[in-house]
Amino acid sequence: MSTSNGSSPVFPKTQAEWRKALDELPNTPEKIPAFFFGHGSPMLAFGEREAEQMGSFGRSNGPNSPLATFLKDFGPALLSKYKPKGIVVFSAHWETHGERLVTDYGDENPLLMDYFGFQPALYKLKFKSRGNSALSQRVVQLYKDAGYLARTTSKLEARGSDGRGFSGPGLDHGVFVPFRLMFGEEFTDIPIVEVSIDGSLDPQKNWALGEVVAPLRREGILVLSGGLVVHNLRDMSSFSEELASSVVKDFNQAILDALVIPDYAARKEALLGLVNHKGFRAAHPRADHFVPLYVGAGVGGAGANAKLVSAIYGAPTVAFDL
Repeated sequence: MSTSNGSSPVFPKTQAEWRKALDELPNTPEKIPAFFFGHGSPMLAFGEREAEQMGSFGRSNGPNSPLATFLKDFGPALLSKYKPKGIVVFSAHWETHGERLVTDYGDENPLLMDYFGFQPALYKLKFKSRGNSALSQRVVQLYKDAGYLARTTSKLEARGSDGRGFSGPGLDHGVFVPFRLMFGEEFTDIPIVEVSIDGSLDPQKNWALGEVVAPLRREGILVLSGGLVVHNLRDMSSFSEELASSVVKDFNQAILDALVIPDYAARKEALLGLVNHKGFRAAHPRADHFVPLYVGAGVGGAGANAKLVSAIYGAPTVAFDL
């Protein structure tokens, strides 16, 4: 495979390689690229000793993992290059059926610690951020104008179960766990609004959801879609490149190969066809963590180019429409 200029594609897996890719992103606050990013797991917030005791799995997913290191580079690069006025984020951990929900949490976004059975420290994590009603309403209006049912949801409305023993509102761990690394534990200068993905998990429908909010990128808004391209809790070895089966590793590589196809139509066809890959169900018994890739691609818009920013196993990051 080669790129449009005939060179071999680059799959950035080391810090030097992904820093080079980040440096190469355009400084275009007037048209911010769309991003799919690997959002990791609660293990990013584990203590170093706890993660190390888990061997290869802990090294691949914990606080000293390549992904943790990348996220610490990724966030500052986004802020420096794009100086966003706001952040709109989609997460694998928030699905709705029939209507789009958009957070409108006011001066402080609560956290929904939607994970269970972890050590007490993980239920004391901090990420202080704020919302913005005007941005929330702008997102809702875009969906309504496109023919969708859409509305905001406030702090008074529960959106999921919390590992501390209650149902409540909040940004889920697919947002606040990576954002703590990307932006620090206190990040109130730029508002954050979260939007639900389509619970059908249909690739085309979720691609279309992304397309609706593409105009935000020309309004100074950074749009991120977070998930994982390998996520099988029935096979924990799949989360480690060292331990994963060959069919899962083949699927991971097939995703990277699809993302570097220069032609938009051919790339879209290859991406949508990934659900038919022989390794798809081995990597995703359920597609919730995979379809945010389609949301991110949709936010890039028709005809968009794409650039792999990192090719970390199971958790790549890609920019669309540079």
